[in-house]
Formats: sequence, C-alpha cells, structure tokens
Amino acid sequence: MNLHEPRYAKYALVREMMDTVSVVKGFDPAQSAEVAREIAEAGRLLMTGEGSSRIFPAKNAIRKALTWGLDLHACTEGSRQAAQYDLSRFAVFCASNSGRTKEVVLLAQKLAAQGNRRRYCLSANAGTSLAQATTREFVLRCGWEQAVAATKSVVEQALFYQSIICHVAGRPMELAGLGEKIEQALTMPIDDRIVRKATAAPTIYFAGYNDGVAEELTLKTNEITRTKSDFLEGTYAVHGIEEVMDPGDVVFVIDPIDEEIEKFEEVLVKGVGLTVVALADRETPFSTIRVPSAGEMTPLVYLAAGWNLLVEIGLALAIDLDKPTRARKVGNELIS
Repeated sequence: MNLHEPRYAKYALVREMMDTVSVVKGFDPAQSAEVAREIAEAGRLLMTGEGSSRIFPAKNAIRKALTWGLDLHACTEGSRQAAQYDLSRFAVFCASNSGRTKEVVLLAQKLAAQGNRRRYCLSANAGTSLAQATTREFVLRCGWEQAVAATKSVVEQALFYQSIICHVAGRPMELAGLGEKIEQALTMPIDDRIVRKATAAPTIYFAGYNDGVAEELTLKTNEITRTKSDFLEGTYAVHGIEEVMDPGDVVFVIDPIDEEIEKFEEVLVKGVGLTVVALADRETPFSTIRVPSAGEMTPLVYLAAGWNLLVEIGLALAIDLDKPTRARKVGNELIS
C-alpha cells in the first residue's frame, strides 16, 4: 500500500491510514498528564464508547495496566451496559469521534445527573453534545475522517489512553521510531498467495491477545473487505469453533504465543485443513507477515500491518474501500 499509485491514493481510507504516521510523530503525551493525576486519585478508570472508539484504544490500555501491575482498576464496556453499573467512584472517559453517538452521550448525561465529576470526553470534534455533558473535553488532532472505517483516530485514541497509563505508572512512552515502523508496516508488500487465500475464504478469522488488535481488525474486515469475519480470543480458535470451520477459511493469528502454536497447528492446519497466517515481529511455523518490533508499542504496528493486508484484500475483490453499502460513519447518532 502506498500513495504513489492511483489505485491506492484515490481512496480516503488509504490516505487516512497513511496519515497515521504523522499522527504518531506529532503525538504529545504531556497533554494527558493532569487528567492522569485525577484518574490515579480515583483509582478506577472506565473507558467507554462504541465500535472502533473503544475496542483497541481501551483494551490496549487495559493490557498495559495489567502487564505493569498498576494499582489502577482499568476496564471497558459499551455505554448501554456501563450505564447499569455503579460508576460513582470511577473516572469515566467517553470516546466518540463525532461527539454525537447516542449511547455515549446518554451515559455522560446520566453520570452528570448523578454528580460524577470525573467524566471526560475524547472526540475528533469540539463543542459537541458529548462535550457539553462532560467536565473536560479532549479533541483529537488527527481531524475528522472521510472514510467510514475509522483508522488514524483509532491510533490517536490508543496513544492518548496509553499516555494516561504511562503517567500513572511513572514511565515514558516509547515513541522514538514508532512512526517509521508503522509506515513500514503500512507500505510493506503482502504476499500475493496470502491475499488470494483471503479473497477466496468464506470466513476470515482473527485470533490473538485480548488487547483489541485482532478484534479491531475483525471489524475492519467487515467494513473494508465485506467478508464475514470473527474474533477468536486467546485459544478460542481451538476450543470448539473448529467444528464449523471450513477448509477454505483463513485464520490470522496476531503475535502468536509460542506455547499455543503446536495446538493451532494440530487443530486448525492438520485437523480442519485451513490456512493459518501469523502477523508477528519474528518468524513462526506459519506463513508470517513479519513486522518490525516496537517494544511495548508493537500492537500499533500489528494494527497497521493488518490495515495493509485488508486494503490488498479489498482491492483484489474490486471493492470501493470508502463506501460500504450499509455501514455508517456515525453508527447511532443522537438527534437533539
């Protein structure tokens, strides 16, 4: 994928994916320092939103907080379900690029009515109805996206949440060289054999850590390639679903855990007879889309490599990447 060839450059989706490089290079972790102190005082953080505004940004932050052993209860939930919880002692970040997502706005309004003062807005637009229902607004610098499938905003949201976790942990973000590694992942060639397998697959599965990468790529597969897709957390791929898998299916495993590789080979490759492809920063026994390692920031590189893969699949299927038939930019807009 690149911006030099018209078949890529004509799509807003591709241009916005490539914009991610400058978003990463220009990101300032200091912007969240003050709110991170408030969150640390609360000791509890809920990150809510719908779709891409929640999946990777929140789950990536949760994985970091748990990996680092922070004394911070970080969690995520969709806004409707979160509205049923007692959030009186939580700091709550409400993410919506439009600032008009109905479920998110209604939750913020409920928290306001309950007197929760630690409610924050993360949006690509300023002065929205969501901002009006929160006590502090943070506006993404990436700008509003034209393509239906969110890309650069997902990365900036993830960086913002991770900066909060880093401030709470008292450790710097490892941003040096990250933009270049994401650019490499976006522009590296994808093996045509992998693309052909994916275009012919009845279902494309993504497996891996519950940190939002595989799950977000599952959503993007639906939006970009119009192919049925499913997210298989951890070893879910080898715990029953193999009964209904097709030999023509493809499973992309993000950063496979070494101890689980043998089981994937036994059940999926030998048992079902399907194709397993790894996205990893090292070689694996599977066909491997190799990305550069970026330390604790590598999940962002995996996400970029996945976008690259999906664009190639979408183009091979002759799909208009910018215009899904049914999906909308604002999934459920609050009309005031």
